Amino acid sequence: MTFVDYYKILGIEKTATDKEVKKAYRKLARKYHPDVNHGNKEAEKRFKEINEANEVLSNAENRKKYDKYGKDWKHGEEFEKAQRQSQSQYQQHGFSGGYSEQDFSDFFESMFGGARTSSRQSSSRKYKGQDFNAELHLNLKDVYESHKQVLTVGAHKIRLTIPAGIENGQVIKIKGKGDKGLNGGPNGDLYIKFSIKNHSKFKRYGNNLYTAVELDLYTALLGGEITIDTFTSKVKLKIAPETPNETKVKLKGKGFPVYKKENQFGDLIITYHIKLPTNLNDKEKKLFKELQKIR
Repeated sequence: MTFVDYYKILGIEKTATDKEVKKAYRKLARKYHPDVNHGNKEAEKRFKEINEANEVLSNAENRKKYDKYGKDWKHGEEFEKAQRQSQSQYQQHGFSGGYSEQDFSDFFESMFGGARTSSRQSSSRKYKGQDFNAELHLNLKDVYESHKQVLTVGAHKIRLTIPAGIENGQVIKIKGKGDKGLNGGPNGDLYIKFSIKNHSKFKRYGNNLYTAVELDLYTALLGGEITIDTFTSKVKLKIAPETPNETKVKLKGKGFPVYKKENQFGDLIITYHIKLPTNLNDKEKKLFKELQKIR
């Protein structure tokens, strides 16, 4: 497996704080998001790498294992278990020691082939089963509310609750749903990556939604009231007189659900695009000319 430098992908130092990791991820995610890079395969690839790096570095436990074991960080738990068991056995017989950090590569040789240990030792050692990876394709509307879904992985059917607010490219782990362990060892885990397509008129960035609304010239100048669509309903908005083009309005709590935080939502950001009248008749042209003279 080729080593992937997650720190380099996010453009941060190894000493970066959790806040710096989060800031770097958000900046790059906005830059390479598929919604702003339509058809750009390279941007899509970078976006996936950025999400993968964030999944590891934003999780304190995963980051610790990654820093210690590099490309083999997902199997660090198995090595640490074997290390503790070995130390316990040595202590029971009046010895000290057990596995050392240098034994890590040897441990993986014995786990995946090319073992230097005896067949008797290999046959008695317990190993965690292989992890499974799956990709689940959903629409944006599918993840606005939590819902249950049945997945078929291999020959197994898995009932999964998909939390509202899950993001495109996000990976979740289902413990023990991977391959069976060896010699009575624990099962592997199932990692599910979410691929979320957006066919709505709203753009999603984090927990916020963005949309544009056309505003006729007369309402923009004189003020009034309009009805607009949110993601799930309609709301009435008052338009102030002399509203400039590209004015942005924030509707608090009308955005997307916050992942795993019940009853918390982002905001809906609306941009007004003023639409100029066309195909004016003679009377309308005359009135505009009179207005032009007054101004």
